[in-house]
Amino acid sequence: MKFELKTENENFSKSFLDVFGIFFHLSIIIMFCLVTVRLGIISRHYELNYGCNLLFVEKSKSNFEKLSRLSKLKTKQKIWDFCRENIK
Repeated sequence: MKFELKTENENFSKSFLDVFGIFFHLSIIIMFCLVTVRLGIISRHYELNYGCNLLFVEKSKSNFEKLSRLSKLKTKQKIWDFCRENIK
């Protein structure tokens, strides 16, 4: 009669690799989310600079509306003050 004993080493290593894989994938997803947030902030900053430069060249209503939407400022005077400080 033959007696075999199964060990749990394979199950432990497999579960460890599964947990490590989940942690790795979550960390990759979090890093991509952080990169997209940073790129959004950088993009908004450059769009504000471009809008202010465009406003100094051409003072049109559409430029004021774009800057108002981006900067969340409502009056033309506040937008002018913001652009003067931003361009310096």
